Amino acid sequence: MNKPLPSYNALRAFVAIGKHGNLKDAATELFVTPSALSHQIKNLEAMLDKALFTRSKSGLMLTHDGEVMHEELSHAFSLIQQSVQKLAQYPQHNILNISMLSTFAMRWFIPRLSSFQEQYPDIEVRISTSIHEVDFAREDMDCAIRSGHGDWQGLHAEYLFTETFTPVCNPKLVKQLQSPQDLAKLTLLHARMRPDDWQVWLKALDLKLQPSHEQTFETRNFAIQAAVDGVGIAIVDPSLVAEDIKAGRLVTPFSQTMADKSAYYFVYPQAKNDDLNIQNLQLWLQQQILKSTLTL
Repeated sequence: MNKPLPSYNALRAFVAIGKHGNLKDAATELFVTPSALSHQIKNLEAMLDKALFTRSKSGLMLTHDGEVMHEELSHAFSLIQQSVQKLAQYPQHNILNISMLSTFAMRWFIPRLSSFQEQYPDIEVRISTSIHEVDFAREDMDCAIRSGHGDWQGLHAEYLFTETFTPVCNPKLVKQLQSPQDLAKLTLLHARMRPDDWQVWLKALDLKLQPSHEQTFETRNFAIQAAVDGVGIAIVDPSLVAEDIKAGRLVTPFSQTMADKSAYYFVYPQAKNDDLNIQNLQLWLQQQILKSTLTL
């Protein structure tokens, strides 16, 4: 069975003492007391069952075993130092931390992310999802995509697009929806974070309904998936389900689309106005929105 290795600090102490030949100078190099070094060396010798130094009034001299061990350890520590210095010289990988709502991430941002990677292969985008507004002063985030009115103090807010919403459902349910009044026959799907979307849409049509059944999910992403699976009818921004509509997994049974009072914004601290990575992401977002608008 292999013996356990000595501690890193004990080996550093041995190398320093062997270099200086005395405890005082070695202790100064390592920012410890001479007595602490003396204790470490005694423990090291006891562990190895070898005398590493001969002690005299003039200082400490390496024994034959000590000289062999010191030469090899000095070389090993030199390699460690070279490796650390080499790593420090490598160019830092461009990492951009961005926060957004999970539904926006899953349904809008991530499906387009490969386009950003092709355009900016040196930038790694790391996505964090949360329902709370990121605190840039305390959290390790560079930027965020928020839904609101663009009036966040201390932040640059770049308008992306106004959120709209309309009903969406599995194509198999369309035959049952000749008019908005027919919604009462089916299950209305809600998201807990957006509880009023259905009522706002119905009120805009001056329509009062008593739906046969309602189902509430934690997020809009769950409600959208339930709509894809034919559980009922969700109400969402069409841009979040563009791929599902294009693939025929979802349809918009009615033409009435209502604009929300809030919009999506790309936000970041004003202190990062000159950050090239953020500028590139902002430009890419604008390109994606323009592309989406042209394909509608």
